[in-house]
Formats: sequence, structure tokens, C-alpha cells
Amino acid sequence: MNTLQVGDKVPDFSSKDQDGNTIKLSDFKDKKLIVFFYPKASTPGCTAEACNLRDNYAELQAEGYELLGVSADSEKRQTNFKRKYDFPFPLLADEDHTVINTFGVWGPKKFMGREYDGIHRKTFVVDGNAIVIKVIDKVKTKDHAAQLLEE
Repeated sequence: MNTLQVGDKVPDFSSKDQDGNTIKLSDFKDKKLIVFFYPKASTPGCTAEACNLRDNYAELQAEGYELLGVSADSEKRQTNFKRKYDFPFPLLADEDHTVINTFGVWGPKKFMGREYDGIHRKTFVVDGNAIVIKVIDKVKTKDHAAQLLEE
């Protein structure tokens, strides 16, 4: 797994959101962007993480952040996830792993003694020049916004 690190420039990418709209990194030029990767929409940990970000969205926006959620789920699954929990930010349906591979978050995982390849739950903060300024490797799903807001 070749994960982006602090100081790395994020290559421009484009992917479809839950509504089929094309979202590009360049859409966020001159803005601070939080890109959070989660394994699967509507699962307990992913729901807790996204709901925590939703509940603190106004505070994150007040600090100048935009948010993008990313998983390999289909547009339909992302649409259902967004509608059910009323998320105010786009969820990318990265079925072809374009964004996942750009950030380097796909790789070997272990769960209940089983090994498989999947998305690692990680969050990146990217500045307005597409430079990674923060990486959170150990995401606290129920308190993720606090991790982002602390200096």
C-alpha cells in the first residue's frame, strides 16, 4: 500500500458522487478539503463516523473545511446511505478505485482472523493547493470531527 503522506501533492482525480455528478479534486481549489475513506456504506462503524461528521458539519465548515466521503460502494448504495442519514456532503461511489488508489488506501486487512484486500479507514486533510496537510490513520468513528478539529 503506497499511502499519501503529509507534504505529498494529491494528483487531480474525478469520480461520480451518489447522484452521478462528476466531482474533481480541482473543484476544491483554494479550499481545505477533508477526504474520508470508509469500507462500506451503512455498516455500524462507517455510519458512526459519517454521522459524527454530519453532526459537526457546521463547525467543520466554520473552520473552512469541505468534506468528501469515499468508498467503493455503488451510486445506489451511496444514495441510500446519504438519504437515510441526511448527510450534507457528497459521497463518492468509487467502484473503479480511482480515488482509493490515488490516496493509496486499498490493501491487505485482517478481520476476525481472515485476511483480504479492502479499503483502510483513513482520513486526509488537503489544502487549497492539493497538498496533504494531515493524515488520520487511527480514526475514532464516534469522535472523528474532534480528531479533525484539534491542532
